[in-house]
Amino acid sequence: MYYNWRDKTNTEELKIVCNLIKNGELVIFPTETVYGIGANALDPVAVGKIFMAKGKPANTPLIVHLADRRKINDYVEDITEMEQRLIDAFMPGPFTLILKRKPIIPDIVTAGLDTVGIRIPENVIAKGIITFSGVPIAAPSANIFGNPSGTNIEDIRKELEGRVSAIVDGGKSSIGLESTVVKVIDEVPVILRPGGVTPEELERVAGRVKFDRNVFYPLDEEQLIENQEMYRHYAPNTKCKLIYSNNEEAQIFLMKKIIKEYKGDVVILGFEEHKERIVVSRGRYISIGSKDKLEEVAQNIFSALRKADQIRANVILIEGTERYGIGVAIMNRLLRACEYDYLEIIE
Repeated sequence: MYYNWRDKTNTEELKIVCNLIKNGELVIFPTETVYGIGANALDPVAVGKIFMAKGKPANTPLIVHLADRRKINDYVEDITEMEQRLIDAFMPGPFTLILKRKPIIPDIVTAGLDTVGIRIPENVIAKGIITFSGVPIAAPSANIFGNPSGTNIEDIRKELEGRVSAIVDGGKSSIGLESTVVKVIDEVPVILRPGGVTPEELERVAGRVKFDRNVFYPLDEEQLIENQEMYRHYAPNTKCKLIYSNNEEAQIFLMKKIIKEYKGDVVILGFEEHKERIVVSRGRYISIGSKDKLEEVAQNIFSALRKADQIRANVILIEGTERYGIGVAIMNRLLRACEYDYLEIIE
């Protein structure tokens, strides 16, 4: 079933959707980050359907979505002072915090770990579904595992219609990148995945933050053997190259040089301002937004990757950005999409 709630939530349809969740079915719903494919987090059989629908390895944990902060203590324990500060500052919002779970959370949700990722979306539709379902909802991004995440309902329907019981259309995701995932270690927040909450925002609350090594660098050999599918997460089928220089002219020069090397058989994911300067065949320049509006780029990047992949060129060349603010999350996703095929010149 498909429900269009872009303009207004339909109360009768909301009851149907919530009953599906309560009865162990899968529902795709919008959040402010990306669309999620959700099931009752307390029902192991329902959660198992998520892995089957996505083709996602069952050894990967899922994020549990709650309606409000008052519910957190029902599912986790031993919250530290720093963890509470982060909860108070960033929930609800595009933020996931790894906490010590209570036994009520099934092992299939956490891949057997003693921790669970907790998030409280601020999207009105998501909050309504969680609230009126009356259960926490386990939900990864709505996409076939390994493909770019779902921010655009047309892409999601092509991939997942028929694999779920309902799809709720809430319009385009306002952020377009998944939530920031943080784990507090020795009272220092460690960013496991950058997202809608920026490192600078975290620093203002916590004073100090760290990045997990895998945010910007490939998995080491042992990790790669164990996590082949995880390594390709976000990657299109077409080979991608990421190019970045802190000198705008140098970045454009590099793009033109590589276009020549591939004899023009390329698709460009580039900034709107460079559209007239980086010349390729008609229809092969896909604007990802303004270089001065990275929130716009974040919104567009996953749908742009999908569109570029459909052209089936020899390579997709992508313009990178500085690693500041939301640019940290953008570069993390692009590095993974390119499987770390990355050319950088810093002057």
